[in-house]
Amino acid sequence: MQENILEAVRSKYADIARSTLSSEHVGVKAVAEAFGYDAAELAAIPARANMGLSCGNPTAMASLRPGEVVLDLGSGGGLDVFLAANKVGLQGRAIGIDMTEEMIERARKNAVDGGYTNVAFYLSTIDNIPLPDASVDCVLSNCVLNLAPDKSAVFREIARVLKPGGRLAASDIALKEGHALPAEVASSVAAYVGCIAGAISIDRYRDSLLAAGFQHVAIVDSGADLNLWTKQENQSGCGSSQGTTGASGCCSSGATGNASGEKRQLGELLMQYDINKIAASVRVYAVKP
Repeated sequence: MQENILEAVRSKYADIARSTLSSEHVGVKAVAEAFGYDAAELAAIPARANMGLSCGNPTAMASLRPGEVVLDLGSGGGLDVFLAANKVGLQGRAIGIDMTEEMIERARKNAVDGGYTNVAFYLSTIDNIPLPDASVDCVLSNCVLNLAPDKSAVFREIARVLKPGGRLAASDIALKEGHALPAEVASSVAAYVGCIAGAISIDRYRDSLLAAGFQHVAIVDSGADLNLWTKQENQSGCGSSQGTTGASGCCSSGATGNASGEKRQLGELLMQYDINKIAASVRVYAVKP
């Protein structure tokens, strides 16, 4: 199943990268704002960096400072990379990692169009980050970590590249206490690609970060309405969730406003269950000692 998931993620995310989705689309902008971005932030970066691929705004809780080195895991079109670059300034650097060539190409073009000189994008998976040990001040991620097959390995890799005192600030999807995914959802490739089937419990998430050596771990339910994904179904909104082994994140399923087979499958599943009772959009924060 993992190989099927990986290929589904790559294929759908490549479609999104080739699409015209941007902040100029009402649905795309609405998804970003619903998950924590404000209009001023979106206006300050290239419009094509935002494709509605978010379940939160990790830059809002990262406390980024001028001169820092920031790494975004699953960087997509560069949304969080460009926001981070604006915060760390020319003395700092913002780096994006993504596993899909088409998305890396889109992000690099956005960087050129936006005149950014303090950013870089690399094609890689998030369980094999192409950066030296202790080279990053802050790691960001937006709806990607939940799709990693081996989350513990990814957390260890994050700890490896962070400097002592460095921090992880991520937006993600996790299962609420006492809840498990229905078998039909857990076994669905469409639900996995859609940021749901790969989610683990908040307690397990916290324990995995602690086991990787992190301290001061905090995982907080943001209270965001996950049913937004179905409400946006007929708009040019949120695209495919990515990041199974290092692509970019989102929590819906349509690469464009047109219904695909996977989009229909996920939509049908979400119509049967109130996902807000099972899972939550969470803010994740942790510090490397």
